[in-house]
Amino acid sequence: MQTETTYDEARERRFPEQVAIVIAKDAQGKYNPIAVSWTMMTSHEPPLMAISIGKTRYSLEAVRLAKEFVISLPSAAMQGDVVFHGTKSGRDMDKLAACGTKTQPAVKIDCVILADAVANFECKLVSEHETGDHFIFVGEVVASHMNEAASVRRLYTLGNEQMGGVLPG
Repeated sequence: MQTETTYDEARERRFPEQVAIVIAKDAQGKYNPIAVSWTMMTSHEPPLMAISIGKTRYSLEAVRLAKEFVISLPSAAMQGDVVFHGTKSGRDMDKLAACGTKTQPAVKIDCVILADAVANFECKLVSEHETGDHFIFVGEVVASHMNEAASVRRLYTLGNEQMGGVLPG
């Protein structure tokens, strides 16, 4: 049986929820990562993925300027990186350098991928949509990468500042 409640109370039941790190080159030429939960695949042909970034976030302008971005699915070992990239601003620092996040060059776009992630998707910006206090960016996947180790667990947020890893299918 369902009981009517507030939006805020009901949305707390969404956990576990995926977490990703989105990276785009900013106006200063730095590769700027941001931790996000709102990302999804939207099409198989062509392969399209979407991300949602808040209007006040520094990364919003980086994605717009670069017109390309990486969606990285972090491993459980990257919990500290996710927290760092989700709580610090690229306005104030080079977050990849400050955190020590391991990267590799992307192959099809001017960006980096995260070496310890479960998977990375290089995307070219296709469209942008305003949705209240966020913008949704849709990107065409032009290159995909996966961790060599099949045993690497993907990180999810469990709520209340807790995270855990699960094995990908």
